[in-house]
Amino acid sequence: MAGVSLVTGGSAGIGLEICRRLLARGDEVISLSLEPSPLRHERLHSWQIDLSDRAATQALAAELAQRFEILTLVHNAGVVREARLADARPEVLDELVNLHLAAPIVLAQAALPAMRAHRFGRIVLISSRAALGLPGRTHYSATKAGLIGLARTWALELAGEGITVNVVAPGPVRTDMFHAVIEPGSARERAIAAAIPVGRLGEVADVARAVDFFVAPDAGFVTGQVLYVCGGSSVGTLTI
Repeated sequence: MAGVSLVTGGSAGIGLEICRRLLARGDEVISLSLEPSPLRHERLHSWQIDLSDRAATQALAAELAQRFEILTLVHNAGVVREARLADARPEVLDELVNLHLAAPIVLAQAALPAMRAHRFGRIVLISSRAALGLPGRTHYSATKAGLIGLARTWALELAGEGITVNVVAPGPVRTDMFHAVIEPGSARERAIAAAIPVGRLGEVADVARAVDFFVAPDAGFVTGQVLYVCGGSSVGTLTI
């Protein structure tokens, strides 16, 4: 079912590739991101917003709900704030709670009336292999794990209304966010790739293909699931 699809973090990396694919299948696409989308397309609407700003997110969500019937929501926006337990700070956790958890709640609430009216909806939350635990990821792992709880709960609540809710959890993927923490071409990057069972880092297309599956109109019998797109690192150990 073609319709309006909303993608957060849609201006770069995984989100940008998801937007490209949704446009290619004929959707009207809304991109919400800190930066404007580099894509130019008659069916693309780009908004710049800091989704960790709860008031701004609520205001824009209300506006979008008035202007569009959103039938697909992909919450991809995220940020890593490295910290081991001794260095974790509540204010940093608050930032990631707003971005990773509060924002998708607000956006899903805005989309819900249209999804219910059409008895069709697709919600995909982008978590992380780090949700299973990773040293130095106190803030990030906690909030990315929270997305899995949201998805499983919403899947149960909405299944009878034709709305599916699933999670894609990437492992290390070549994105600007990854390279903000891991220097490109560094020994550390090579060590990470070598530690992944398939022997390489992921690419944005690897993740976008998984999202393609979950948002497809004929994927209505799959809900409440977590798909790790991680090169096998979710069944072994990973050190970053």
